[in-house]
Amino acid sequence: MTAAVQHADILVIGNGMVGRRFVDAVLERRPAAPHPASIVVIGEETRPAYDRVHLSSLFDGADEASLALGATIQGTTVLADHDGADEVLGDPVIHLDTDARTARTASGREFTYGRCVIATGSAPFVPPVPGTDADGVFLYRTIDDLAAIKSWSVRCQRGVVIGGGLLGLEAANALRLLGLGVTVVEFAPRLMAVQLDDGGGRALRRHVEALGIEVRTGVGANAVLVNDEGCARGLTFAPTAAPDGDIEHEPAYAEMVVIAAGIRPRDQLGRDAGLEIGARGGIVIDDHCRTSADGVYAIGEVACHRGRVHGLVAPGYAMAEAVAAAMFTPTGGSTGDQTVFVAGDSSTQLKLLGVEVASVGDPHASGDDVVVADPASGVWQKAIIGPDGRLIGAVLVGDAKPFMALVQILRNGGDTSRLIDVLRPTATAAGPAEMADTPTACARATTSPAARFGLPCRKASRTWPA
Repeated sequence: MTAAVQHADILVIGNGMVGRRFVDAVLERRPAAPHPASIVVIGEETRPAYDRVHLSSLFDGADEASLALGATIQGTTVLADHDGADEVLGDPVIHLDTDARTARTASGREFTYGRCVIATGSAPFVPPVPGTDADGVFLYRTIDDLAAIKSWSVRCQRGVVIGGGLLGLEAANALRLLGLGVTVVEFAPRLMAVQLDDGGGRALRRHVEALGIEVRTGVGANAVLVNDEGCARGLTFAPTAAPDGDIEHEPAYAEMVVIAAGIRPRDQLGRDAGLEIGARGGIVIDDHCRTSADGVYAIGEVACHRGRVHGLVAPGYAMAEAVAAAMFTPTGGSTGDQTVFVAGDSSTQLKLLGVEVASVGDPHASGDDVVVADPASGVWQKAIIGPDGRLIGAVLVGDAKPFMALVQILRNGGDTSRLIDVLRPTATAAGPAEMADTPTACARATTSPAARFGLPCRKASRTWPA
């Protein structure tokens, strides 16, 4: 007997962090709509949406319930408690027909929709090197991945993590909390190369190494070492080219290899449906997150906006809010910029391995640099000022308290003449004698004199002016 076809005014394909944020945004707006829309969410995993950013907390006393997502709306966080809302778990959509406005899941369930939001996220990038299929090699993406890592760890003394970005450092923390010695391997010349400059990368590296984690940057994985039983026993590296000949690198020996080396958009569903795909992957969207098919949107890491796939959760949340606002705007009404996804500001604040890390605007922009550097306490703070005197980027490591102030200055075009007062360290300061020969506060002009901003470079003192 053929199952009945279920209709959804809004069909959400994907039940990750961004998908759930969109659902919450819809539920918040829906009561005010004249005809509340029905919504169905279809997820691949058997669990409801959860926080992937803090997975390592599962090895630090947290339980799965603490990672559960969902805003409290009308007294509940459970989607099924809302009228006209349904959640399908463990049954991914495998076929999407954007002309007929239908979707089919792996089990054969059929859905029709009025509007569809694709939020399938991304998949881990697995380096094309031998040995990644060996026992003891794991991805770091889901709760099930962490369960497998924990189970295997009882036979391990060390683990090596491929990837020194946000996900890689979270994976390193997970292995550390399991009591393993850890090596982090990053192809780029510094940790968190996308968010941090060289100074920020050095500061973060000092923090990470202080926890007993070995860091190797500027090296690329060559192969996973595999023993006679087919189990991982370490990682080898490709030689590094140098003027005097290639530099060979010692292997990193470990009984576990965790791959956290970046992501790729999970856009196959969109490809098969004939949606426009970006040159480097991702379903192409416009400023309103609309795809090339009528009534179909894409949000989060599966979306390609103006040639770029955003790998952080904050832009995905902004996309989710924009689409929800657009769907619940009365005809002829005005929402200003609420229905537009603005990608210019990718400011992010994180806490990794107990270290505060933040970037504001473009952390790699060229301009005049205002820098506070304190190697003893591991603080690196840099603000970048453009030719017009406006803030264009900033990096904060070790002390991210100025983050919100810098975000407001960036967004509002605020005064930059006293940025040193915004950046100065606040809580980690000790006596000035400890840093007598270490420069800690410097406005370093790269294109014009620092005095232009009233910020002369000066010798260190941890006694900061009010």
